Amino acid sequence: MKKRLDIKSLKFKLWKYFVLFAATIMIILWLLQIVFLNTYYKSMKANEIKKIGDNLVLEYGNDNFEDTIYKISFSRGIIIQILNNDGIPIFPMNVFGENRPPRIDPMAMEMFIDKLVNDEQGKTLYTTEDPRLRRPTIVYGAILKEKNGENLYLYINGLLDPVDSTTSVLKNQLIIVTIISLILAIGLSFIIATKISRPITQVTEAASVLAKGDYNVIFEKGDYTEIDNLVATLNYTTIELSKTEELRRDLIANVSHDLRTPLTLIKSYAEMIRDISGNNPEKRQSHVNVIIEESDRLTGLVNDILDLSKMQSGLSQIDYIEFDIVKTTKDILKRFLILTERDGFTFELNCDDEIKVFGDEKKIEQVIYNLLSNAVNFTGVNKLVYIDIKNLGDYVQFEVKDTGKGIPKEELNHIWDRYYMVGKSHKRAVIGTGLGLSIVKSILIAHDSNFGVDSSINQGTTFWFQLKTK
Repeated sequence: MKKRLDIKSLKFKLWKYFVLFAATIMIILWLLQIVFLNTYYKSMKANEIKKIGDNLVLEYGNDNFEDTIYKISFSRGIIIQILNNDGIPIFPMNVFGENRPPRIDPMAMEMFIDKLVNDEQGKTLYTTEDPRLRRPTIVYGAILKEKNGENLYLYINGLLDPVDSTTSVLKNQLIIVTIISLILAIGLSFIIATKISRPITQVTEAASVLAKGDYNVIFEKGDYTEIDNLVATLNYTTIELSKTEELRRDLIANVSHDLRTPLTLIKSYAEMIRDISGNNPEKRQSHVNVIIEESDRLTGLVNDILDLSKMQSGLSQIDYIEFDIVKTTKDILKRFLILTERDGFTFELNCDDEIKVFGDEKKIEQVIYNLLSNAVNFTGVNKLVYIDIKNLGDYVQFEVKDTGKGIPKEELNHIWDRYYMVGKSHKRAVIGTGLGLSIVKSILIAHDSNFGVDSSINQGTTFWFQLKTK
């Protein structure tokens, strides 16, 4: 199917602008060469004669003044004379074999003298019709003061050559030049517009493929730096979108796993209560406890998802106060006593008795709890977790270290992602929901805090963050 002409396309607009530009240039050329040529010629001729006249006025009285008049007259093709009050030429004395040049027409002389007398600077420049030649001429005049008080007059007369024949020749040439220029402009502008718009069209087509969910598309570079920068950005975007899509699939799979497990347990133990242990208080209590624990786990997962969503959407307010981070940590550790008593976990706290920091106490409490939960889930068989709180003057550094297998360097930057698991293996956490580190990252970014992770294979992992003390 033949494509319709898109008048809003870049290709069409570039082509149109190039053609309009060429047409504008040709219109200006026509105006300058045909319409304004005669006016321009008269102006140039008048300026030329005026310049000659002004220079002669300055040179009047020099010994070689008459030679200068001869040279200029022959080289420029103009009449230069010095007249007395009667209009009789007294300079030059001999022109073309005559003793004196012919006397100026009395009426012309009267008009000439009248214009000079009425001019404040004693100079005049005007265009008139020569009665003898019946052609327009430019007349320049200036009053020359003599020592005896007598006035002499510099008279310059230059013919205005007709430019009609020149205009006719130019017109014929311009017609040919205009036709050739417009044809070339249309052709070349189409080629240039096509070349410029082609990489943009290719990028658009590739973007359409990307919009359909194909993240394997590659944006190809063009011949222009701007297009190359755009292509590089889009290729980077494609890679990031591909990672996001992979993360989304993992998130759905992992959340589904974390939802399915407690729901299955809740249903199973509820059925057991109904069918088996309903009349046995001890068994019933045990089964009810499992249901409560799994319900709490589901509640925690939903709350973590909501907290993460709030933090990443900027809806959560940070309320800065001064608080004792040591006391906050000790209060949090009390919530892990059940793990100490039941599962043998050990939490070793190293810090001063009191360390004040500035931050949102509730949210920093969530950060510490999540880091401890993460350490519990990944510490070694000795079930030992270290907590170090270091007062470094202007800020406090909080560290949580486990004794687990460690994290490969290439995966350190990904552990803050939601549900990212080292080695991509998702397992049921001892405590927490798998969203803890994402929540930690969001809260610390909101606090404008420095944070990071250090890890060595088979030597454990240390998570740290810093808070200001002032």
